[in-house]
Amino acid sequence: MPAIIRKLVTILDETRREMRRDLARPVRRAVACAVIENPFAGRYEEDLSVLVEQGAELGALLAARAIAALGIPGEQVESFGKAAIVGEAGELEHAAALLHPKMGAPVRAALGKGPALIPSAKKSGGPGTAIDVPLGHKDAAFVRSHFDAIEARVPDAPRAAEILLCLALTDGGRPWPRIGGLAKTEIEGRDGLR
Repeated sequence: MPAIIRKLVTILDETRREMRRDLARPVRRAVACAVIENPFAGRYEEDLSVLVEQGAELGALLAARAIAALGIPGEQVESFGKAAIVGEAGELEHAAALLHPKMGAPVRAALGKGPALIPSAKKSGGPGTAIDVPLGHKDAAFVRSHFDAIEARVPDAPRAAEILLCLALTDGGRPWPRIGGLAKTEIEGRDGLR
């Protein structure tokens, strides 16, 4: 059963200046969001495979939309993150079913790689609830310059029987990173950690 999508929203954040200093290159962060019907709203269901499959479907769709918003090839994306807000007639496990088993594979395919775990967050809430989508480097979890988050919110979502699903992609890390850790130029990209 494909996802029933009520609304798609894409947010683009572009930082050009930080601490009264111009950046050599703006840092762009995009969040692609889908507001979908929750097929299990209002009832307990043991088998959540419908949402698992919808997670794969929506991962591909949201990755394409976020990449388009950034205006770069998928291979140039540097960090990623995902999040979901479940309306009050659902449960957190519905968000987990969308986010975890299958959403990552189509996202990584759109990026050309991305062995690091995709950071995630989930919560329950009503229309207008905000969520911080955590971000981390797609190839190496220990790249501290890319530890970040971006807020996502859709004013009229999620309604009680909906889920708001978000995927964030960036073309860079924080504007002036200087707390050490693995540098982007030192990434080996083999195990998702370094």
